[in-house]
Amino acid sequence: MVSGRGQSHRRKRVKLRLYIANHTATCLQAIANLRALRERGPLSDCEVEVIDLRKEPKRARKDQIVAVPTLVRYYPKPEKRVIGNLSAANHVLLGLE
Repeated sequence: MVSGRGQSHRRKRVKLRLYIANHTATCLQAIANLRALRERGPLSDCEVEVIDLRKEPKRARKDQIVAVPTLVRYYPKPEKRVIGNLSAANHVLLGLE
């Protein structure tokens, strides 16, 4: 019999932020594409926060966002970024690892 503490094998929950600027066509497409990725499974367990930089303009400088839409995986580290409407699902997943 082996004694010791049981180790948790739970995965780290991925945390994402999607930066948009108002509801432009490109930003709306990024939201829809991200929703589809979450519904199809690869990102189903992710926590997602959508940040509208028109409503929170100081976040752009603070979070170093230079283009919208930008999807940022901020947890787990290291941070990963994908810029664009997220229509190429394979590129999005590769970019986020």
